[in-house]
Amino acid sequence: MSNDKAKVVIERSYRASIQDLWALWTTKEGFESWWGPQGFRADVQELDARVGGALRYDMVADSPEMIAAMKQMGQPTSHATQSRFTEVAPHSRLVLRNVIDFLPGVATYESDIAVDFLPSGDRVRMVVTLDAMHSEEFSKMQQEGFTSQLTKLDARFGGAGS
Repeated sequence: MSNDKAKVVIERSYRASIQDLWALWTTKEGFESWWGPQGFRADVQELDARVGGALRYDMVADSPEMIAAMKQMGQPTSHATQSRFTEVAPHSRLVLRNVIDFLPGVATYESDIAVDFLPSGDRVRMVVTLDAMHSEEFSKMQQEGFTSQLTKLDARFGGAGS
């Protein structure tokens, strides 16, 4: 039996240049402009978009509702996140390996986000493949969270799911 982790695939097609979409993942300004579900923001400390390069940021609750919700759940309103780039093919594909070490009672593990950029005419299809998380419940939350943060790009680029 294969031990390949289950995957969650989320696709969007944007009327944008490949350079603009690539920059959203590989520059501090780009990443901070959209990363994090609605009600959160990312404060990047380090982003080195090359194989082995680090991505370190704080995921910060930044809406009054989300701050209240986190406090109510007994969760901090901010947590540090560490990732590294394990694959970087400019304007084509990148893979981020995230350290999942912020879940109470869950042993630290790694989870990959792979992104493929597929230009087609005046649009770019962005295919994001997430490793499923340690439980079905968390994988569902991960998918909802990622879809939520993509709404920020949908609004900017007039995105369409597939």
